[in-house]
Amino acid sequence: MTARIPVVVLAGYLGSGKTTLLNHLLRNDDGRRIGVLVNDFGSINVDAMNVAGQVDATVSLENGCLCCAVDAEGVDRMLEKLAHPGAPLDAIVIEASGIAEPAQLVRMVLSSQNPGIEFGGLVEVVDAAEFDDSRARHPELDDHVRLADLVVVNKIDRVDEAERDRVIGEVRELAEGAVLATERGRISPGILFDDPAIRDAGGARQLSFADLDDHDDDHGHHMHAVYESMEFTTDRPLNPTAFLAFLKERSRGVYRIKGPIDFGASGEGRCFQFHAVGVYAAFETTRWKGSRSTSLVLIGTDLDPSNLRARLESCIDPTPDAVDRMGVLNLARHLEDDGPSSNHPDKWDDEAG
Repeated sequence: MTARIPVVVLAGYLGSGKTTLLNHLLRNDDGRRIGVLVNDFGSINVDAMNVAGQVDATVSLENGCLCCAVDAEGVDRMLEKLAHPGAPLDAIVIEASGIAEPAQLVRMVLSSQNPGIEFGGLVEVVDAAEFDDSRARHPELDDHVRLADLVVVNKIDRVDEAERDRVIGEVRELAEGAVLATERGRISPGILFDDPAIRDAGGARQLSFADLDDHDDDHGHHMHAVYESMEFTTDRPLNPTAFLAFLKERSRGVYRIKGPIDFGASGEGRCFQFHAVGVYAAFETTRWKGSRSTSLVLIGTDLDPSNLRARLESCIDPTPDAVDRMGVLNLARHLEDDGPSSNHPDKWDDEAG
């Protein structure tokens, strides 16, 4: 099974700090190779100029909003320049213009026919200091926050403690996904991307910006907004219907879930490699290598490990030798055997229709 490159959509209104966040990821990539598709609305692509000096690969679209200027095939052509066979990238970030419609951009990524990519989540950046004014000017901001898999409340250093707590509280009331508060876009890349695969084994690797500059604006202090992770393992098979019910009840704070799952007789002995970002969920079936067991990693913010572990334990199948036929049918709609376009989560389909 070839690893797919996650494509993260980075959205937010003008001035929220998207480019600052992206540059922070590029400066502190921990060895990850990141490709960027920059969409700046204007004749001079200022954002592309800002990131071009420190990115492993970049594609830019000038003088047009990505979600208006091209269709899904156009996005595929752009992504192909970054995610071609053998591309030495660990992740791709689409930095949307300040006027882009996040839902449309996500649909384009989910509609991609490129077998080398997978949806890596929608990240919405919110300016804590301008939150009230932004909501007044752009009432649709509330919908963008609800839609996001991760909301980054940025610039918390520009407000006092009481205002910060109020804004973060209001964002958490709106958001269905994870919420992370930060200064100057400093989030840990580990919440968005896996640790980089070992490429060029035994040989020289391409120098990253982090190799050249091992400090940021704080004179050596890497002030990352932290995330949490937990593991769930069991050698007893899970029930498909119960696990899908667990997924349907979106767990606040959980951004990503990944790992192999054993569905016992219902899975016909196959290993179900699972990948979820927010409400997006997909399985890929492979053969087991070694002993059969479920081993999931959950990544996010403000996790409740006891609650999550109890809910996952309730998914253990009491009759693993029996086939859950309805569960198998429901699993089929999330299988990636027919290509990424067959795995759109219900949320996007409902809104599209």
